[in-house]
Amino acid sequence: MTESRPQETLTGQCHCGAVKLRIPWTGRFESPRRCDCSFCRRRAVVVASVKLDALEVVEGAEALTLYQWGTGVAEHYFCSVCGIYTHHRRRSNPNEYGVNIANFPGVDITRYADIGFNDGVTHPSDEI
Repeated sequence: MTESRPQETLTGQCHCGAVKLRIPWTGRFESPRRCDCSFCRRRAVVVASVKLDALEVVEGAEALTLYQWGTGVAEHYFCSVCGIYTHHRRRSNPNEYGVNIANFPGVDITRYADIGFNDGVTHPSDEI
């Protein structure tokens, strides 16, 4: 009989600590990327993919502010206290969140300088 090992998690927070998130952790971020859409290029953040049911808002759900524009499909969440972007429900895959990896401890954001950008300017969801 194989013993079941509890899944490891990683907990991060916004700048002021009002919002705390927990994600599954395998020792690396899943699909790190940047986007060049009109919104993402202004924040230049690196996000990782997390399944909807795998992201947990541990504290501060009431401090989150939702921002939507355009098609209204993507849901971008920010801390209403410090303004830091925490995560968003992805437009290209509404079954996943994109999570700001800089909110997690020990992340050296310079290690992700060469990951490039996804084409958010000509997003597949915008095609007719």
